[in-house]
Amino acid sequence: MMRSQTLSAILLALFAWAAMLPAFAQQVPLQDKPFAEHKIVLQLSDGDAKKQALVLSVANNLLKAYDPDKVAIEVVAFGPGIDLLLSGSERRKQVESLIAQGVRFDICLNTVDTIERETGKRPEFIPAATPVQVGVGQILFLSENGYTLVRP
Repeated sequence: MMRSQTLSAILLALFAWAAMLPAFAQQVPLQDKPFAEHKIVLQLSDGDAKKQALVLSVANNLLKAYDPDKVAIEVVAFGPGIDLLLSGSERRKQVESLIAQGVRFDICLNTVDTIERETGKRPEFIPAATPVQVGVGQILFLSENGYTLVRP
């Protein structure tokens, strides 16, 4: 009897742990760029228009300097930096053009959730943006996988 209770408790704990895994492991897979010789992650945590323009300029310059197949560029926006990726952004066309050229733009869902909690309205972001649960966590993940962090 004791053995079956112990086994049941262990199984219950394993099921609970397995159910929690998706909440902790919501990393976005690495870009599929097998020929990339350079991997750059650009941090955008500032709502300043000049900083946003600089991030876009750096991404654009990297695409010009290297063959787009030879460079993996990921922009991770969190905090006030997500303004660049909101649907009404003045730079939406620039962002979408860079996405079409293979640049990935990640938007931090923790920031989106915070804005929704504070304003009562969930901000709409560009559908082509890739949602990540934790922006800084995504930067850490990319850095641990060979990406060079640049904070323009």
